This record gives sequence, structure tokens and C-alpha cells, in this order.
Amino acid sequence: MKRLPVLVPEEDARVALIHLYRAEVGRMTAYRTRLDTTTNWAVGTTAAIVTFVLSNPNLPHYTAALALFLDLIFLWMEARRFGSYELIRKRVRLLEEGFYVALLGGEPLENWHSALTESLRKPIPAITLLQAMSVRTRRNYLWLLVVVYLSWMVKIDLDGPFPDGAAMGPIPGWTVLVASLGLFLPFLVLAALHRPAEEG
Repeated sequence: MKRLPVLVPEEDARVALIHLYRAEVGRMTAYRTRLDTTTNWAVGTTAAIVTFVLSNPNLPHYTAALALFLDLIFLWMEARRFGSYELIRKRVRLLEEGFYVALLGGEPLENWHSALTESLRKPIPAITLLQAMSVRTRRNYLWLLVVVYLSWMVKIDLDGPFPDGAAMGPIPGWTVLVASLGLFLPFLVLAALHRPAEEG
């Protein structure tokens, strides 16, 4: 096995890397839980608002926009957490492809220790916030937004003839529908912006 380029005894370096791997896997698990928690908040909030809007005939149809607004906040929070998760996941993979592969007698990833050192020295997220938002939108939030828009359409149909029931004050229903579609299209673009290599 190739000697590690560190200034401590070889055996101490191995033990330190084993502990680092365990710590990074623990951090990755914690961030995975935080991601799932944020998604659960978004799903629960969307379900509660949609149910409340559809069950109350006195509420105007545009009250459903509150779910959209809250989902965007949750998306931003989750994208920030996902960036940190990806940084930690990258370190775990470097340790697995470099240290553990060599420990098991395989051919390690070239220069893995340099990449790991740089990641520890400068813990910059592996992807940008926009890329993280793209991934989380495609995996979770695009479907929540579709639910919000469909429930909004149902609410409009329940309140009055479609599309006239979408009118907001002096603004005609068709204008409101076209404008809302224009607001939804950027999310489709966002979802297609970044696709990690592991997604194919």
C-alpha cells in the first residue's frame, strides 16, 4: 500500500482516517435526516393548505398561493442543506475510493489525498446553490408545485365557471391563468438545469 503523504506515523494516519470516515458518515447521515425533515415540512404544509382551501368555500382561490410561497422557502432551505450534504458525501467517496480501496488491495483513486486535504482546508460546497435548487426541485418540489397548481385549478372550478372563476378583481380569468403558467415554467427550466453524474 502506498504510504500516505502525512507527517505522522503510518499506523496513526490510518487510525485517524478511519475516525475521519466514521465522523463524515455520521455527518452525512445527519444532513440526510435534515433534508428529509425539510421535505416533510413542505409536504405537510402543502397538504394542510390545499385541504383548507378546498374545504372552505369562503376563501378566494388565490389563497392557494400561500402554499407556493412556503414551498419556495422550504426549497431554498433544503438547497442550502443539500450543498453541505454533497460536500460531505464527496469526502466520504474520496475516503472509500482512495483509502479503503487501497486497504483492501485495489487500485486507489489517484490523488485522492490531495482532493481530501483541499476539501478539509477549504470546505466549499461541491455544487452551487442554484444547482442544488435544481436537483431538489426535480426530485421533490416540482411535484409539490404541480399539486398546488392542480388544487388551485380545482378551487377555481368549484368557485365559479372555469376560467372566469380565476378572475382577480378587474383582471380577467384568462389573464390570471396565463400569468400563473408563466410563473410555473421557470421551475421546469430550473429542474432541468443541473443533473449530477450519478443520475445519468
